[in-house]
Amino acid sequence: MSYLKFQKALMTNLQESLRREYLRTSRSGAYSSSTVVDCNTRKYHGLFVVPIPSIDDVNHVLLSSLDASVVQHGAEFNLGLHLYRGGVCNPNGHKYIREYNCDKVPTTIYRVGGVMLRKETILQNYDDRVMVRYTIDDSHSSVTLRLRPFLAFRRCDELTHENYKAMRDYSEVPGGIKTTMYENYPQLYMQLSKKNEFIFTPNWYKGLEYYKEADRGYECIEDLYVPGYFEVEMKKGDEVVFTASLKECKPSGLKKLFQEEVDVRRPRDNFYNTLVAAAHQFHYKETPKGAKNPEKVAEEDKEHYLLAGYPWFKVRARDTFISLPGLTLATNENDYFRATMKTAEKGLREFMTGKPLTVSIYEIEQPDVMLWAIWAIQQYAKEVSLGKAVEEYGKLVLDIIEYIEKGKHFNLELRDNGLLHIEGRDKPMTWMNSMANGKPVVPRTGFVVEINALWYNALKFCAEIYSLNGNNAKAAHAEELAAKVKTSFQQTFITPAGYLFDYREDGIEDWNVRPNQIFAVALDYSPLEPQQQKVVLDFCTRELLTPKGLRTLSPKSGGYNPMYVGPQVKRDYAYHNGTAWPWLGGFYMESCLKIYKRTRLSFVQRQMVGFEDEMMYHATGTISELFDGNPPFHGRGAMAFAMNVAEILRTMKLIDVFMQQ
Repeated sequence: MSYLKFQKALMTNLQESLRREYLRTSRSGAYSSSTVVDCNTRKYHGLFVVPIPSIDDVNHVLLSSLDASVVQHGAEFNLGLHLYRGGVCNPNGHKYIREYNCDKVPTTIYRVGGVMLRKETILQNYDDRVMVRYTIDDSHSSVTLRLRPFLAFRRCDELTHENYKAMRDYSEVPGGIKTTMYENYPQLYMQLSKKNEFIFTPNWYKGLEYYKEADRGYECIEDLYVPGYFEVEMKKGDEVVFTASLKECKPSGLKKLFQEEVDVRRPRDNFYNTLVAAAHQFHYKETPKGAKNPEKVAEEDKEHYLLAGYPWFKVRARDTFISLPGLTLATNENDYFRATMKTAEKGLREFMTGKPLTVSIYEIEQPDVMLWAIWAIQQYAKEVSLGKAVEEYGKLVLDIIEYIEKGKHFNLELRDNGLLHIEGRDKPMTWMNSMANGKPVVPRTGFVVEINALWYNALKFCAEIYSLNGNNAKAAHAEELAAKVKTSFQQTFITPAGYLFDYREDGIEDWNVRPNQIFAVALDYSPLEPQQQKVVLDFCTRELLTPKGLRTLSPKSGGYNPMYVGPQVKRDYAYHNGTAWPWLGGFYMESCLKIYKRTRLSFVQRQMVGFEDEMMYHATGTISELFDGNPPFHGRGAMAFAMNVAEILRTMKLIDVFMQQ
């Protein structure tokens, strides 16, 4: 029984099916994504979207889609579906769909008269290759399967149109052809596992419309190039595998390769397994820059990363450290934690020593990044023991603390009161990073609440490490500084009402109730007294809690904007002014269990149910970037977001720990 399954009634209702997307990824950074009816509604959708480092660091849509047609007794039935200018649907292949499920791989069952066709799509785990397997499950006579590739050859954040520069040349290769549309692009190999014929009928299909881009106020009309189509003869029980790749393959091995990839996939047969599969989508490997023989670098020797999300996010430092415990430790994959931390530590040390970065991590200079790195190591210590964590990462933690304390970070100033001060008026320096008209929408500057909560937590953890190492003098110094931070934190951030200022800067006080104060409660070491923690938690419960996480701003505050809709500039103003984020909810749930213990356990379990519902909506099987802050709490933004998946998994593990106590 498939956990993620949709029947004919939903699939043929485009108002419902076009709202549901699928996403499949590889460890090399490539992905395949569309709606469950294979109708692209974003410019980021594509059957084969791949990084091309020789051009830039953005993914490129090479193969936008692949239309399949069943030809029987001279009649052609096109199973494809596209939206054209003005909302026109053609050729309406969704009406032949009988069932869709993505237990292991996205699978669609079509029925055309007496023909039952099964289509399965998979992306090879460690290579840039998409494969589509077509199987004739039933047919009273032989059929011809016709496959028509729609090519884009563009950046995933741009659109293409008919142009004279596009090349039409192609060359035959075993089982298919290779072609490229522009000189700076590599060859795209399209091959089939079964004998076939390629019919060259070049044509531009004009006026395809991506309505999700129109909703965001972007250009939304595109032309796609179709070089021709493949034809293959089939009968009942036959199967054929189509592949698109940057490398040529042996057609005779495609069936075996496809099945091997299916066999290693984790079944999405319950909420937890589906989340773990979603977590693996953010795992990313890259050949180290400067490798002498890049083609010969073994998988275990590659640099390990965590992508921040799909389809447009790359590897970001803050997202990496916040996501790392949930995406690895919570799924019992400690090895991947260590592999990712090895790459991240390399980047941190290059930054601290002023060397050019050789790792593919963005925003490592942000002032809270190193503090989040310490938090991630702290979670690792709870998993494997403090002694083992200190053995592996103790020096890194102490070096970071020393780096900050000596004032070496360009935007972390240790003030006399023990608190850290940042400058964020002209450029966003925290996770609330939306900008409009060249300025931060939320100009968080001065003493920022979560940065100083993380600072206190880091100092206390540092004291633990020094004590374990027998360095009592330095442990005492860390404890003394932490005590100063605690006193100053309470004096600086606690409002007369009991909740915390979001930031303060020389007479500027942000009185808005925002979720960043929750970190002062959730962290292992809190700069607040127990009663103060309870007051903060209760404020978050009353004013910020939703079924999809914490709102970024209280509805009682001026400027509350909970709906992430409309043109991009409107969304920028809503991004951190009322929308709800599941990853913040993870720290809220941790705070509930910390303050109220088992009395809040059933409440936290009920909150998780709301996220299970999301498995059937938006990008099926994963969690969207953010949600509207008001009912019905629609998922918005990127289709998959690492920190959200991570914190839900970490919360589920916290629940298990409490259940075992």
